[in-house]
Amino acid sequence: MTSNNDDNNAILYLLAGVGLGALIGAAAGLLFAPKAGSEMREDLADKFKELKGKTEEWISEQRAKRMAAPAEELGV
Repeated sequence: MTSNNDDNNAILYLLAGVGLGALIGAAAGLLFAPKAGSEMREDLADKFKELKGKTEEWISEQRAKRMAAPAEELGV
């Protein structure tokens, strides 16, 4: 059982690393794009709102899965 938890943690850390790398890459791409400052700030704000929404959705999905897992173990 501990091995399964370790595997889940490793996958979670891998996904977090990939997500962070994508975020840094997207920010770098936006910052090096030839746009005016006001356009850049607007684009960054839009991307941040989009990322925040996706993150909140993912967190709620993970919480729902964790709430369902104990119910399945109990046979409910």
